[in-house]
Amino acid sequence: MTLSAFLIQLLNGLAGASSLFLVSVGLSLTFGVTRVVNFAHGSLMMLGAYIAYSLIAGLGGGAAGYWAAVALSALAVAGVGVLIERFLLRRLYGAPELLQLTATFGVVLIVKDVVLALWGPEDLLGPRAPGFSGSVNILGSAVPQYDLLLIALGPLVLFLLTWLLRTTRWGILVRAASEDREMTAALGVNQAWLFSGVFFLGALLAGLAGALQLPREPANLNMDLAVIAEVFVVTVVGGLGSIPGAFIAALIIGVAKALCIAIGELAVFGVVLSFPKLTLVAEFIVMAIVLALRPWGLFGRPPALPRPSEQRELLRPPGRPLHVIAAAALIFMALLPLFADEYTLVLLTDISIFALFAASLHFMMGPGGMPSFGHAAYFGLSAYAAALLARTLPMESALLIAPLFAGLAALVYGWFCVRLSGVYLAMLTLAFAQITWSIAFQWDAVTGGSNGLTGVWPAQWLSSRRAYYWLTLTAAAIAILALWRIIFSPFGYALRGVRDSPLRAAAIGIDPRATQWAGFTIAGLFAGIAGALYAFSKGSISPETLSIPRSIDALVMVLLGGLQTLVGPVLGAAVLTSLQDSIVRHTEFWRATVGAVVIALVLFFPDGLAGIVQRMGVRGRHPT
Repeated sequence: MTLSAFLIQLLNGLAGASSLFLVSVGLSLTFGVTRVVNFAHGSLMMLGAYIAYSLIAGLGGGAAGYWAAVALSALAVAGVGVLIERFLLRRLYGAPELLQLTATFGVVLIVKDVVLALWGPEDLLGPRAPGFSGSVNILGSAVPQYDLLLIALGPLVLFLLTWLLRTTRWGILVRAASEDREMTAALGVNQAWLFSGVFFLGALLAGLAGALQLPREPANLNMDLAVIAEVFVVTVVGGLGSIPGAFIAALIIGVAKALCIAIGELAVFGVVLSFPKLTLVAEFIVMAIVLALRPWGLFGRPPALPRPSEQRELLRPPGRPLHVIAAAALIFMALLPLFADEYTLVLLTDISIFALFAASLHFMMGPGGMPSFGHAAYFGLSAYAAALLARTLPMESALLIAPLFAGLAALVYGWFCVRLSGVYLAMLTLAFAQITWSIAFQWDAVTGGSNGLTGVWPAQWLSSRRAYYWLTLTAAAIAILALWRIIFSPFGYALRGVRDSPLRAAAIGIDPRATQWAGFTIAGLFAGIAGALYAFSKGSISPETLSIPRSIDALVMVLLGGLQTLVGPVLGAAVLTSLQDSIVRHTEFWRATVGAVVIALVLFFPDGLAGIVQRMGVRGRHPT
């Protein structure tokens, strides 16, 4: 590659890094003060792009109208951010981080359907920015003027934010709140107004980033989840709450992607490596390396250890009432196929599979205290393994062997992940999941690439929907019961002891890291059982099985049902799967309905569906 071509790629990477910084710094700022991991931050950027598209068209051509539309769209998104903070997040500041995450995911679903209803499903490409539509000749190559504008804008925003936070009274209060919120409140600072102001600024930057991205990328309905993954990576690599860290991390990731494209293909020991393909996961590889070397990010601070007051009361295993209810539910589920049609059998099979998938994630998050944003990696790996093994082995053998691949992957990934905690651990699981997804998406010769694998059907004796449903129900029930037994075994108590107080656990001879590593591996193995069952139930497998939305679905199922319960994940899986199925068949705006239900449950029933059942008199709640 020539020097000029390399420079062009580098400048393009710096422009992308600047755009990424504008979005990421808003999330980093709000997290630093409010400690809320706002999953809807990517939706705010998407909203900025769509609003800018309409305002640019409405205000007419010309530089004045264009840049006024950009500014007004950023202000409009800032107003939306304040509304979200005022009417939703303000009620959840004292709630666990995972509940806050679930509530903001509900916002993501609602915003997506609002955008769909107002602007439609088509991609919308905005016009070029007046005054910056040309190019500049550098070393014989044309560089877009707009890219140079974005490159300059990133450092400018960094300078202005640094000035704001270091020289103004409001900025000093923001810094004080990020250091010690309790002390700031004790000094009489109005935290409600302070938090609203921080969300206003964070949403303003997200909306501005969306509007500025319009000439480079069309506004589309996939922008929210696509950008939020990259934003999480930047904030975690830089260090949660660190604005300079977000800037440096965005630069590293932007340049890394540019270098992957610039290098092209390279032969190493006779093996040809295609670096452009790495652009799909370059940021996740960077994050995995950084967190392995510095677990709290480049400019972050080590998280505080759990306080003794945060430990949960340990109760006895479930009693006879829960056993009776579980047995009755199983009998009822087993008899349903005698009266159900084929479509209902498909739905019931999905519920059984996802109940096991959610239960495996619950085992990791509840007893293990290890949040995961990438649990679909083990689900999808086992599904792919089952599909590939079925080509040469009987279906029964493939079904038994495939989960071992998921367990092996969890064993390897877990060795790195259990060195971290909290959001950092969750983000590293996301990194490994995305790397796994990228391999499945691009390894055409083995995985079929984006087309996936087809023709993955059960054995002849399981060819009917009814027979395969009974097999799935039996396997899922046995696996879930096994997980419950492990939770209340000596190992399960040790796992919870490490979760609540790793120092005390170590003092009595329990190895915290080894215990969590074993729990991580067990969770991946049981997720693999669900993935293998899923492969034969659908007849085909695609990279979507490993994607971020699949992991998010499992997370929502667990939190919807209730994290500190045994039956919660099963209830959450049944309700979410049924809700999505029933609403999708009646309206294309099903996401908004699901999002509203999720938010309502978080606000009014933070213990989840199992908590509602308990309030109705069923004694089935057990902290795990």
